[in-house]
Parts: sequence; C-alpha cells; structure tokens
Amino acid sequence: MYRTASLRNKLFFVMLILSACSTTQQEKVLPYYNTPEFTPTFLHSDKEVDQKINHRIGNFSFTDQNNQIISEDQINRKIHVANFIFTSCGSICPVMTKQMKLVEKAFLHDTNLVILSFSVTPWIDSVSRLKKYATANQIQKSNWHLLTGGKNEIYTLARQSYFAEEDLGFTKDSSQFLHTEHVLLVDKTKRIRGIYNGTLQLEMEQLVKDIQKLKEEE
Repeated sequence: MYRTASLRNKLFFVMLILSACSTTQQEKVLPYYNTPEFTPTFLHSDKEVDQKINHRIGNFSFTDQNNQIISEDQINRKIHVANFIFTSCGSICPVMTKQMKLVEKAFLHDTNLVILSFSVTPWIDSVSRLKKYATANQIQKSNWHLLTGGKNEIYTLARQSYFAEEDLGFTKDSSQFLHTEHVLLVDKTKRIRGIYNGTLQLEMEQLVKDIQKLKEEE
C-alpha cells in the first residue's frame, strides 16, 4: 500500500510539472483569433496556422493626418496595432490615445511597428482636424497614422476585418455608430493576435509585452 501511495505521489508531481511546462510554453506563444467571438487558438507551426487560420485584415486605402495615402502596403510584413477613435469624443477616446502613447514610447523609433487610429466620424475628422489632434496629443511616432476616409469603408474594415466590436458588431452596417474601446494587435501576416481594452493602462502594458513576444516569435 505504501508503494502504491508513493507511486501516486510521484505521478501527481510529474503531472504538475508537465502542466507547468505546458502553461509556460503557452505563455510564450500568442493565440490567433479567427472569428469575431475571439476564441483563442494556440498553434505552434506555420503549417497549422496556414491550415486553420484563414482570417486576415482586408485591403484598405485611407488618408492620414499628414495627407498621405495609407494602405495595406504600409503594414505589409510589419506588426501593427489598430484602434478606432474620433477627435470630438469626450469620453474614452482621449484616454485611449493617452494609453496608446505607452506603445508609442516603447517603439518610438521602430519602423516595423505601425499604429493605425481610424476615425469613426470621418465626415468630421478631416486631414487638418486629425493633424491638430496629433499635435495636441504630442504624437511623435512617424508611423502612427490617424486615418480618415469613406465611412462605409472604415466601418466595414473595423467590424469585418478587425472584429472591432466582437460578434455583437460583426453584422452591423455603417448606419449604426461604431464606438469601441478595443485595441487590436495584428502580426506580419495580417492575422489578429490580441485584443485589449485601450482605456486600461495594465492592458496596454500587456500589449507592449505581447508586441515583444511577436518579435521574438519571428
């Protein structure tokens, strides 16, 4: 009986060690998000990713605060972070922009990390207005782009490519106002790898760590 109990104890500790190793390994790998429900999928090989993750950020073309055309070409083979704001917002947008500056500071001179802030009131947020917003918020990173363009195009991209409002907003159209605190992390293959609450400092600090993980993954 003693030997049986001892064997059980040994098996228990082995299981604990294996579980800890598995958790540690999983923590090193960011999940993929393939659907608007944001169910995490952990994969460990390019072959698995190609087989199971078919969702990617779609093509786009908008104008930034410097009157430059920004398209999918600017994020090709680069990690990027996306959020959705409007300059007249008096609630979560100023907080989100302030928190996003943590990412800006961490990767200020990193040309392979792009930030895209899409205006959800593009009929108000002209290029000059976005420029004033950038100046007021002391945005310094050269590839932090505040974007304006067609409302329908921005809303479709936000909801169907970035899953900006998760599954609740996936089927909505541009007649329904888009307002979300979500920040999305997208890898070099234009696949979604993280979703964060852009109003919370702890979540944005985690975003900085996850960007670093993506860089190490490559």
